[in-house]
Amino acid sequence: MERKPKRRTRERILETSLVLFNEFGEPNVTTQLISDELGISPGNLYYHFRSKDEIIETVFADFVRDIDATLGAPELRIPDVEDLWLFLHLLFENIWRYRFLYRDLNELLSRNRMLEMQFKRIMAHKVKTAALICDGLVAADSMRASKAEIQTLAVNMVVLATYWLSFEFVRDARRTIDGEALGRGAYQAMALVAPYMSGDSRAWFQELSKAYLTS
Repeated sequence: MERKPKRRTRERILETSLVLFNEFGEPNVTTQLISDELGISPGNLYYHFRSKDEIIETVFADFVRDIDATLGAPELRIPDVEDLWLFLHLLFENIWRYRFLYRDLNELLSRNRMLEMQFKRIMAHKVKTAALICDGLVAADSMRASKAEIQTLAVNMVVLATYWLSFEFVRDARRTIDGEALGRGAYQAMALVAPYMSGDSRAWFQELSKAYLTS
């Protein structure tokens, strides 16, 4: 059996840093902790990354690549309600994978101008994609909303998604946030659109609600 090549030290540093940032919060993770977790010397780490900020910026570049891949509305057909649901699920999955960015968002953006500008672009892209999908639902007569209402809905969905993990943490700081919490977040974002749905889309959402609403 052919042996898989060992991961390069640089890749291991990035993977370990992401795990530690997510678990403990970026402000609480030092390069010494990253080195200790990997079992390498600080000098070996600094050979690949000159500072923790450089690690953060590289992880952020991975985040940008991943999030941009999820922010595309269907181009060859009119979007339907399931496209909106898929968009929200992919969005929440990406938020979970890089959750330290959202948990420590204000701290990170206040000290790094590059991250601030990139995150602003990503937020605008999220709003644009949500609005495009809603426009498609209106065109398919699955939703009734004006352009102004759609823009407001798109912004509100992005706001909810951006701060959902903080909301879950405040609700119960001692409980571990899991996949169910992310599913609830996607559902709550979808519920913002529900009052504007009509026909089969509204029936689809009512059926979906059974999995998230308790008696």
